[in-house]
Formats: sequence, structure tokens, C-alpha cells
Amino acid sequence: MDIKKIKKTAGAILLATLMVSSLPAYSFGKKDDIIIPENYPEKYDVEYVKQIKNLYKDVSDDHIFYVALDMLKDTNGEFSRRAIMGNNLSKKPVRIMFKDLSTIRPDYADYDALGWKKGGRLYIFINPKHKEAPPGAIAALLSHEALHQDEYNSIAEETYAWTMEASVWSEIVELYPESDENLSPLVTRENTLKKLFEKGNYSSKYIRKTVQSNEGYKGLPATSPGFEDL
Repeated sequence: MDIKKIKKTAGAILLATLMVSSLPAYSFGKKDDIIIPENYPEKYDVEYVKQIKNLYKDVSDDHIFYVALDMLKDTNGEFSRRAIMGNNLSKKPVRIMFKDLSTIRPDYADYDALGWKKGGRLYIFINPKHKEAPPGAIAALLSHEALHQDEYNSIAEETYAWTMEASVWSEIVELYPESDENLSPLVTRENTLKKLFEKGNYSSKYIRKTVQSNEGYKGLPATSPGFEDL
């Protein structure tokens, strides 16, 4: 073989070797590999999560949301679960993801979550600071956000949503006590709401007062479509 061709071939092989060796190790992993965090309830092992993936794959690419939605079964959050699956005003599954909320508006940076409507599609954006939260706390938060299905909002709507969240969290910790073992900011939020819910004898009484005094809701009308009563 011509010496120039030998050198050219050898150079190509070397370049290919260097390119392969420089790829990150995870590039060779299986695309469907699932690593289960320690804070998932025991029943949500790899096989179970794989089983429910097809049910929720149109909602998210992150399996913590599959687990959170599945945990809403047999709770007051079933309505919200169905809404996220597509039984909502858009008639499409709601897309859920972690997102830096400051990229939408700087004053959203510290929000825990945000319901959003764009191009006829509904979204729920969760603050990335909650990535380590137990899925039960995520479930309670989703039960709240799934109630926001249009561009309107009100004190009555937020009161209902916060009360739903408190109610669902109360049920979650009964069904999955380990959900309350993680001292994450989201668990702290849920326990605060739960205390207000219990203080009001399992009503919206004190949650409503908290919503009304929240600076973030300043200027909201008293009611909005579908939420005419306080």
C-alpha cells in the first residue's frame, strides 16, 4: 500500500479513537435507565415506574412527575390528575417540567411553581430548587397548579387551589408517611398549609386569609371564571 495512504488511514483511525474516548460516559448508557431516588415510596421501584411511564409520557420526560401523578390516585387530587392527563380546557395533556422561573419574569424567581398557557397548551413549571423534594410533596403542588387552566386568576381561585393542595398533602402523608421525612423547602410549605387547613377545621378559613394578605396576589379580582364563590 502506498505510504501516503497508510498515513492517511492511520490518522483517520487515531482521530476516530480520540473522538470516541472524548465522549461522556453516559452516552453509552441505556436510554431507558431509571435510577430511583431514596425518597420514593417503596412501591415505586424501577419496574413499577417503567409500567406507568406510558401512561404519563405525554405529560413529562421526568419520572418524578410520573410518580407524583400516580400518588394522586385515591386522593382529592384525582380531579387534578385527570386535568393534567388532558381533561382540561385545552383538551390536551399538561406539560410539566422543572424550569428556572426567572427566565419568564425576574420576579418569578422565588415562586415554587407556575401554571402557564402558551399557544393553546397548558404548562406547569416547577422551580428547580424542588428537584430533591419527595414526590408526595410534588404531587400536592401539582394538585394546586392543575386548577389554573386559563389566563384568569382571582382570590377565590387561589383560595381553592391552596386548599386543595393542603387537603391532598394531608392525604398523602396518611398514605405515604415517608413523604414527610424530608426537610425540603417544599415539605415545609406543605406542612404550613396543612396546619392552616387543620386550624380552620379542615376548611379554607385561614388559607383564605393567607391568600388575601399575600403580596403576590395583590390586585387580583375577587372571582374568576369557574371560581365565583369565596
